[in-house]
Amino acid sequence: MSKRKGIFDVKIDNSFVPSIKREKKRESITIEQALNTVLRQLEVEGCRERTLHDYNTIVNYFINQSKVIYLEDVNDNLIRDWLMSMNVKNSTRLTRLKCFKAFLARCYDNGWFQTKFWKNIKIRVDEPIKEGATDEDVNMLLSVLDYSNFLDLRNACAILLMYRCGLRIGTIARMKESNIDFQKMQLKLDGQLMKNHKGLILPIDEQMAYLISVLIKQNEMIRNEYKEDNELLFITIKGTATNNSITSNSIQRQLRKYTLKYGIKNINPHALRRGFAKNLYDKSNNILLVSKALGHADLSVTTKYLHADLQGIADELKDYL
Repeated sequence: MSKRKGIFDVKIDNSFVPSIKREKKRESITIEQALNTVLRQLEVEGCRERTLHDYNTIVNYFINQSKVIYLEDVNDNLIRDWLMSMNVKNSTRLTRLKCFKAFLARCYDNGWFQTKFWKNIKIRVDEPIKEGATDEDVNMLLSVLDYSNFLDLRNACAILLMYRCGLRIGTIARMKESNIDFQKMQLKLDGQLMKNHKGLILPIDEQMAYLISVLIKQNEMIRNEYKEDNELLFITIKGTATNNSITSNSIQRQLRKYTLKYGIKNINPHALRRGFAKNLYDKSNNILLVSKALGHADLSVTTKYLHADLQGIADELKDYL
């Protein structure tokens, strides 16, 4: 039996019936959530604290400047606008872009992006030729240091290790006294000390071995005086680590003071390391050997340390004219 239609039944087109539109719940991951996940992954992989610091700083800088919350809203135009908003040199923009691209690549690996839309974003920089330290620079500084002063002795040892062995300032700050093999006259550096996580053995000469042995004796007295318990080869005058923050190193600051005090322009960790690379290449003419000694994973990085002198190139070209 069918239902009886009454006078109160209304015929109406349902398409005109008002409805309350509920906002669709957004399930996209935020940039901050993505960053936290990537940082945990990097930490598990054993990346350096400085690397974690750089990722965290640059990505948060992007978040604060762009006001973007969700990862899916990041696009190439947004990144370009962010780069152009910076009141910095192109070289600084390039450094920040590289770090942000590395973060986005991690996001892609995690399946949060379907394409690498950022690959075509480029910044052109006229890269100046950076000079390395020379024997004259290093010998001049070593000749004016007071080796009866702990800081000068410590800094002289660090300078020699950077210039004659090509060590990074970060490696030097983490070195332990046990990394010195005085019998074989070698530095035995394990993967934990090296940026590429690969161990390295390097020779040292008698002068370096002697100065390091004196430094170790001074270290012991300082640690006993200030009740510090560590095995670091390079310490402060109070027995603590020379790396007092991720971006600050007391040895590096001392070298900057020497530059100002004695007017020697190429006494800094990068210049000393480039000087080592150039000296080794001039003696060996073997770029692969230089790359291995520097602990580089890529030969293209090594070539940046070996910029030829522009005048030297001009002189050689004359032979072909």
